[in-house]
Amino acid sequence: MHVHPGARRHGAAHVTLLTEGTYPHSHGGVSVWCDQLVQGMPDLDFDVVAVTGTGREPVVWDLPAHVHDVLTVPMWGPPPDGRPPRGRSRNRLAAAYERFLTALLDPRTEDEFGPALYALARAAADGTLSPFLRGDRAVAILAAVWNRPGLAVREARPTLHDAVTTTALLEHALRPLAAPPPRHGVAHAVSGGVAVLPGLAGLDRYEVPLLLTEHGVYLRERYLGYRTAPYRWPVKAALLGFFRLLAEESYRRAALITPGNRYNRLWEEQGGADPQAIRTVYNGVDPAAFPAAGPEPDVPTLSWAGRVDPIKDLETLVRAFGLVRAEIPEARLRLFGGTPRGGEAYRERCEALAAELGHADAVTFEGRVDDIKDAYAAGNVVMLSSISEGFPFTLIEAMSCGRATVSTDVGGVREAVGDTGLVVPPRDPVRMAAAALELLRAGERRRAMGEAARLRVIEQFTLRQTIDTFRSIYLELAAHTEPFTATGKERDLRVAAGSLAG
Repeated sequence: MHVHPGARRHGAAHVTLLTEGTYPHSHGGVSVWCDQLVQGMPDLDFDVVAVTGTGREPVVWDLPAHVHDVLTVPMWGPPPDGRPPRGRSRNRLAAAYERFLTALLDPRTEDEFGPALYALARAAADGTLSPFLRGDRAVAILAAVWNRPGLAVREARPTLHDAVTTTALLEHALRPLAAPPPRHGVAHAVSGGVAVLPGLAGLDRYEVPLLLTEHGVYLRERYLGYRTAPYRWPVKAALLGFFRLLAEESYRRAALITPGNRYNRLWEEQGGADPQAIRTVYNGVDPAAFPAAGPEPDVPTLSWAGRVDPIKDLETLVRAFGLVRAEIPEARLRLFGGTPRGGEAYRERCEALAAELGHADAVTFEGRVDDIKDAYAAGNVVMLSSISEGFPFTLIEAMSCGRATVSTDVGGVREAVGDTGLVVPPRDPVRMAAAALELLRAGERRRAMGEAARLRVIEQFTLRQTIDTFRSIYLELAAHTEPFTATGKERDLRVAAGSLAG
């Protein structure tokens, strides 16, 4: 835990940010968004519960004095402290875990997921959950559950190795339950998935209202990731069942859900969220911080900015560039952004693809840039090739800089761009190349689109609008926490959420 020396202020509204793999230990769009909220609300007090990889990740953001505690929850570092349960406690935990697993694997028992999850949360608070899940009994319970007659997963003939693998993955996924949950104020999960677990525990134990913001659709990204994961189907069935039911529980229990685009809202409603408890809040940028970029480069150039990650689908972008270069031999592709730890193999694969296609001399990986505006200014056209996005900062930043864009039609991209850029299907290098060529060959149209893009940002997507909206949400939810009774709490939160979402 990192404790900021700033003193807490009596009477200040309190927000606990719940993050995974982002703020304050990593750069990227969601981290930028968190920093904007924190820096923009010096009148509020903030804590952060940050789910990380190993727990050794440094804090890479300068935290202001009104950010107090930063609690790091490593999913892949040393296990949480504790000892295995004994006697009746062990039997109660085993029974709860059996109900939990049954809910993941048997559609007829999905209603048991929530009660079982909160029983596991209480065990995690006592320090017994993680040791139990690392023991033989947890493996045996899973092996017995998914071999029950009538379960579809049984047809895949799950093995003991599958049971050991699944149990280990669930133990890691449930580690955030061991973090001390928020006790007051508002818990704000800035993504779905495991970051929400401390917030659900705080809601169940201390009636702290949960605010959920999804930038991308966490569940969709898990589905995409597990398509190529090196696990057999029984393992995938259990893990995807967990992420699906966790998403549904989060949607049902959140006081308010603030997706970053209307596309996410469809997933949330499909997952059981009350439409009256959903309010779309777009990301925003400061147009003064991202002014018009000025003259374009003399050499026809496509630029890209972001983290080097498979979800950004740079391979499609490299293939599209190859088609562009066949028409414009002097064209260049410049890629700006860091490579997360563990992502080196993906970057090497992209570099190898560029070499294989004969374009290694024209494709450059520039790494992190001190001023992201330079990345947008470097291109005549700014590209976005992702297979999953929320409401991407790189896109609206490039628009604010007055650059025309070619983007894939994912998440809230079409909502952001409107008619100020070209939108193409994901994973389609031919369509992407055609759009890039269209803009590279039409200078007057390209510059007119860039000017219209900047005006669109100024009119609709400013940082001030975003901060003011979330301040009002925080204060509204915090104002309703104290008077609620335990029995009427969830009903009253729904009433408050309805007034916010209207």
